[in-house]
Amino acid sequence: MSDIIDPPCAAPAAPDVTAEQRMNSQCFCVSLDQDELRLALASELHSPSLLALLEERCPSLFSSMPVFISAAHRARMESIVSAIESVVAMPAYRELVLGQSAPIARHRQGGARSAFFGYDFHLNGDQIGLIEINTNAGGALLNALVARAHRACSVNAQQLASGAGAGPAFEQRIVDMFRHEWALAGHTRPLRTIAIVDLAPAEQYMYPEFILFQRLFERHGIGAVVADPAALHLRDGVLWHGELAIDLVYNRLTDFTLAEPAHAHLRQAYLEDLAVITPHPQAHALYADKRNLVLLSDPDVLARLGVPADIRAVLADSVLRTTLVTADDAERLWKERKSLFFKPAAGFGGRAAYRGDKVTTRVWSDIIAGGYVAQELMQPGARVAGSRDKPQTLKFDLRVYAYDGQSQWLAARLYQGQTTNFRTPGGGFAPVYSLPADAQACAGSC
Repeated sequence: MSDIIDPPCAAPAAPDVTAEQRMNSQCFCVSLDQDELRLALASELHSPSLLALLEERCPSLFSSMPVFISAAHRARMESIVSAIESVVAMPAYRELVLGQSAPIARHRQGGARSAFFGYDFHLNGDQIGLIEINTNAGGALLNALVARAHRACSVNAQQLASGAGAGPAFEQRIVDMFRHEWALAGHTRPLRTIAIVDLAPAEQYMYPEFILFQRLFERHGIGAVVADPAALHLRDGVLWHGELAIDLVYNRLTDFTLAEPAHAHLRQAYLEDLAVITPHPQAHALYADKRNLVLLSDPDVLARLGVPADIRAVLADSVLRTTLVTADDAERLWKERKSLFFKPAAGFGGRAAYRGDKVTTRVWSDIIAGGYVAQELMQPGARVAGSRDKPQTLKFDLRVYAYDGQSQWLAARLYQGQTTNFRTPGGGFAPVYSLPADAQACAGSC
């Protein structure tokens, strides 16, 4: 994660404007070194054609500027992650959630936790709001790479060296995470092979990241393939890709219950413990089903589940209030729609999600038909990008990558529109720098 930095600009922020707000609105002296990024990508991908594909397919994947937050904001987000983990660990919560989930969610492979949780937040002023939790959060390795290529006037040589080393350290934690998943599932021999699995992977937007994972695993002595689930088959109690026996599947599918017919071999391998699948269906049910936000944002429900008062207080202050959409409640929700955001309970990637003031009557009929939640609307933070002569105001959200309750990395995503889209010129993944409480803000002179 990015270092805490103290910007050298001399002028303090106005009393009603925080240092990080001023930096996000007026500091243009921090930028992405495109040449350094190309060198890093070329070194990791080992393929000019893949680099060209990344640049052609994903021109707005990396923002040219980072996002600034306070050290206190970072600490609060980490405390929210810990609070949610403590609730999910409670038998009463698990019984309630798994009771309304698909039967496959009740299966668990030993103690495997599931890799790459992503806790997504909005930051508006001093208010932090959890907007959702993901269990197949992409972009981790891309963020590790882009951290090497950012340069800032406010970062000294020692901090630059630390930032350059943060990416490789994160990569090592990633490898350790997958090996830990393998061990938690009850295996004592070393992890030998990993299949990185998604539907038609070469056509996916994040395909270059799949290759980065493959290269990373191979550098650490783990055989790896990128595969469509249809290319996997079971034979003699083993999951195979061609003639390669697969120990563990890094699951990037959005079929969270492995219900599609094409995923039958993967589903069987999971249910019969023939391969470790991570992230797995139980983790999605316990964390990422958006109906869980209804529970986590309701203090009365949490109290009935036996959640301690201090944890309830953390969640009440941070999890945006969420309710199930029902036809019986349609009239009230329609009247309040401008203060709400509507999401499909099983959705992902912002698909079929709508800000209430953008909802048409046609879309509204789909929403009230069922399967949606209504979440309190919280405006995201703003970062002025571009240049001083041609400023461009973008929205940003924050993603905490976490594993086993511990934060691994913090990144921002800059965008325009209703949801994060990686289609906004000047937007994309961006590093996050934390400012100490006594930081002075950039006055625009740097």
